[in-house]
Amino acid sequence: MKTFDIHLFKRILEYTKPYKWRYYSVITWAILLSIFAALRPYLLKDIIDDYVIPKKMTGFIIVVSIMGITLILEVLAQFYFVYWANVLGQDIVRDIRVKLFKHLTSFKIKYFDTEPVGKLITRSVSDIEAIARIFSQGLFMILSDLLKMLTILIFMIGINWKLSTIVLISMPILIFATRIFQIKMKAAFEEVRTQVANMNTFVQERVTGMKIVQLFTREDIEYQKFKEINNLHRKAWVKNVWYNSIFFPIADIVSSLTLSFIIYFGSMLLLQKDAITELGDLMAYNMYIGIFFMPLRQIADKFNEMQMGMIAANRVFEVLDSTEEIEDNGTKTAPRFEGKIDFQNVVFGYKSDEAVLKNISLSIHKGETIAIVGATGAGKSTIINLLNRFYDINSGSICIDNENIQNFTLESLRKQIAIVLQDVFLFADTIHNNITLNNDTITREEVIEAAKKIGAHDFIMSLPNNYDYDVKERGAMLSSGQRQLIAFLRAYISNPSILILDEATSSIDAYLEELIQKATETLTKNRTSIIIAHRLSTVINADKIIVLDKGMVVEEGNHKTLLEKPNGFYRKLYEAQFLTQNET
Repeated sequence: MKTFDIHLFKRILEYTKPYKWRYYSVITWAILLSIFAALRPYLLKDIIDDYVIPKKMTGFIIVVSIMGITLILEVLAQFYFVYWANVLGQDIVRDIRVKLFKHLTSFKIKYFDTEPVGKLITRSVSDIEAIARIFSQGLFMILSDLLKMLTILIFMIGINWKLSTIVLISMPILIFATRIFQIKMKAAFEEVRTQVANMNTFVQERVTGMKIVQLFTREDIEYQKFKEINNLHRKAWVKNVWYNSIFFPIADIVSSLTLSFIIYFGSMLLLQKDAITELGDLMAYNMYIGIFFMPLRQIADKFNEMQMGMIAANRVFEVLDSTEEIEDNGTKTAPRFEGKIDFQNVVFGYKSDEAVLKNISLSIHKGETIAIVGATGAGKSTIINLLNRFYDINSGSICIDNENIQNFTLESLRKQIAIVLQDVFLFADTIHNNITLNNDTITREEVIEAAKKIGAHDFIMSLPNNYDYDVKERGAMLSSGQRQLIAFLRAYISNPSILILDEATSSIDAYLEELIQKATETLTKNRTSIIIAHRLSTVINADKIIVLDKGMVVEEGNHKTLLEKPNGFYRKLYEAQFLTQNET
């Protein structure tokens, strides 16, 4: 296991390039800070040896003033050093977080099918925040401490090389202890980050699925699972605390013993008849030892922060390096489609060895409303996922208006296609913003006019604050039917060339069913529409019904012709599902 990954570190430093002047200014302030910190004890030595002991007043005020100015400059250097180091860290965090979010939005849906949401949230929030500490608490602090130690050591040797030898003898012990500490802490921090991601994933899933937890009285079971995960998180942190508890006392003991030896031997030299050590030297050394060993002790602490940031950066870069993006190699901007759709010998599987669609071929004419029916797992929703290029096909071709959809840019392709899903997702925002998705080019007047045509205006106006009503997370303040009306309105306002209703009328309440049917008629008028059908009325009114079974098209035709086929798939499906539904 590498205790310090130089290649990873260089990659992190790449993000400082847009802020070179700030990066070098932080280093400059670190250098000045080390000089000012070393000057104070030296000036104190001069004051004692040259003015206090000989009781000389001439020039005393000047030296004391210089010492005061040095102290002020040290405070200013400390302020600007810490301030700009933190600002640089936050600038880099902002850039990485934006890059990561943009990268995530380009991923195939397949990536989100397999990656836990809690893990991605951890990578996007707490892991990236840990990267900021590389600069605010790690790299520059360590650099500052090392410069301070080096400068102080030069001053100490210049004052008295014999006493400095004691300091140099103690150094290997601390360096060895720091190295062991560094190795152990890297492993401990990796475990901590793993457990944080696991905990975030668990909590996110249970909070999102709280209705299921309570419905099936799983509270105690989930509580016990959380206790186990929380205990693993605690153990990881306790290991971290254990290593800190060992190292820092060792560092304190070594620094205290070094100070004791210097005071002892310095006092012995001072008491000698032909003393080569003066009282000012000893007092300066007393200050230097504290300043010298404090950074050494802090370096280990700062290295903890840096190590945590490096581990977090490695995890973030794993996501950034993922090649799960859909290849957007299209060079054409999709025009407003006429709506002719052709699937030619399309083969696709979510897993390479399991085909969901098997050599599918079908044609949809412009302006047609087609219904796709079939048993669960037949491949109905897969067809619309492929049309939007949420996934790329294994073989075959999908064309719109005789042009392969891979020739279009993803953005322009998806702007021409609107989907209304059964499980409508609404953001924790106003109804207006959920309809427009914060598109500033869509005015309030346009939204109201569209709502009236869809039939959603009256229900929206009945809500507190009407179009400014906050629907809360996932639209929890609205019924399923109301959420679907908002989804219909969202699709309508985007004015798509092609409309897809993915089981969009399968879970509405009776009160809103008529509104949904009216909205469907408005949306499908004069545009190509694909409906994953569960409602009998939608199937009957479709221009064409495509029946899927085990990833293959087994029947095509309208409602009447398909019912006339004895022992046909559609007829069996109708008798098993739709006839019963109609009778009730």
